[in-house]
Parts: sequence; structure tokens; C-alpha cells
Amino acid sequence: MGYWGYFVVGRGERPLAGLDALAGAAGGLTLRTSAPDGWQVWEYPGREGDVGGMAGLARETGAPALFGYVMDSDCVAVEAASPESGVWTACLARDAMAGYLDGRQEGLTVDDYFLEPADAAERAVFWAEEAGRTVAVEDVLEVLTADPGPLAENLFFRLLDRLRVVPE
Repeated sequence: MGYWGYFVVGRGERPLAGLDALAGAAGGLTLRTSAPDGWQVWEYPGREGDVGGMAGLARETGAPALFGYVMDSDCVAVEAASPESGVWTACLARDAMAGYLDGRQEGLTVDDYFLEPADAAERAVFWAEEAGRTVAVEDVLEVLTADPGPLAENLFFRLLDRLRVVPE
């Protein structure tokens, strides 16, 4: 059995766990790492619970934010938001995600829930620009289409590295 849980990423002067946008998960959040410029990665393990929407966190911090919800170390649902360009979603390990979604709601597929990898890569570049980072769309696309290997959460941390917010 693999890992289930959220990794929440944002930038702020104060700990993200103390912000209103994450109040529903505050008791279960643990700081995993911090990086230059106030970037923080918080972890909320488990299959139950919800960390909330990233649009609220982006509004509260005034900076881009994102989470990755890791599903049994097989795939990762990504939700990202920034104050100016809004919310977008992507997934890592798309084939595995399709398997999790199969049968949830008749007729809906992974394409109904998440942007196509090329579109998600473009949105990620805009997200990074709002964070003051310059990234190459090809580098992000490589992660969005990569095989997850044994642990999909490693892809999530590779994505953070490609977005230049938290080094791998």
C-alpha cells in the first residue's frame, strides 16, 4: 500500500497551517520543508479530509499556491491557483489516474477532470511567472507526461523543482 495524502505548497511570511484558507486541515498539517523566498511545503496525510481550495490560499497569501493529492503513490491530482490567472488542474501519472476515475461517474474521463498535459504545462508556466520564476514549458510537460515509477509523489516534487519553487 502506497502513500495517500496532500502536499500543500505556498509562499508566505507566516506558516501556511495558520491561515484561514487551510483552517479545515490545520490540525493535521505538518511542515515538510521550506525554501527561499518564503516557499513552504506542508503535508496532510491520509485518505480522509480535504485541505480546501487553492484559490482561497492564493487570495490570502497574495501568491500562487498549489496542492498535490497523492493517491496510493500511483498518481497525483494537482490543483493550482494564483491571484491573477486563476485556478487550473492537472494530474501526474495520467493513465493511473484514469484507472482511479473509471466508474466514478458514468461517461466522465480523466479529460473531464484535468487539463491535457500540454495545456496544463502552459498554465503552469503562467503560474510560475506570477511566482517570479521563469520556467520552460518543455520541462514542465516532461513531468506531466512522465512515468510515475514506484512513487508518484516523486513526480510531484519534480514538478515543484521544474516550477523553481522548491528544489528536488
